[in-house]
Amino acid sequence: MPTLKFKRVVLKISGEALMGKQEFGMQHEACAHIAQSVKEICDLGLEVGLVVGGGNIFRGRQAKEFGFEQTPADHIGMLGTMINGLILQQSLAGVGIVSQVMSAINCSLIAESYKWTHAMHALQKGRVVIFVGGTSNPYFTTDTAAALRASEVRAEILLKGTKVDGIYDSDPMTNGGAKKYDTLSYSEALARDLKVMDGTALALCRDNKIPVYIFNLFKKGSLVDAVTEGKGGSLITGE
Repeated sequence: MPTLKFKRVVLKISGEALMGKQEFGMQHEACAHIAQSVKEICDLGLEVGLVVGGGNIFRGRQAKEFGFEQTPADHIGMLGTMINGLILQQSLAGVGIVSQVMSAINCSLIAESYKWTHAMHALQKGRVVIFVGGTSNPYFTTDTAAALRASEVRAEILLKGTKVDGIYDSDPMTNGGAKKYDTLSYSEALARDLKVMDGTALALCRDNKIPVYIFNLFKKGSLVDAVTEGKGGSLITGE
């Protein structure tokens, strides 16, 4: 059995990760892949928190197209994360993983309200905790929610699963000569504005000494590699 580098992690995934090859919504195959990947690290004995975005349901640029104010637009996005959290909970149940959805927004009929003590207890019991509703505040991204929850539950690392295998100096999808960074300091990541995570989230991780690991969630075995060997992606850590 691989040796774990950590005991507790928070995994951040975008809402777009649930879309698969679609342009909107969610795809069964993508959700099943995420669930199976999470199961693989849970089976190793890792305690896992999961934060999901809502971009597959409502994106910021749509708010501009509709002429929405940012506060109600962000509220719509928060509700989108709740939908995605319930989808992930059921996807995890399909592979035998027990999880709890905890919402920063009070909606007790469909999700438990987030409480730090309850989240800690659930993690210690080996349940995956799915954090939804962002921070409950507009003007804060789900990246910041992930950094906040990672800080609160004392996660040893924040994993950000993307469709790219790390941090590059330009978009590797459009620039074949893009340079990959294996490691960066928080200050370098902030100064270079590499768009891998918003500045508030990075600053919060820096202040609480939580490393951030960016990796390709859809590469087979990449999540296990991230928590055992720490290879394949890019690490943002101390100075």
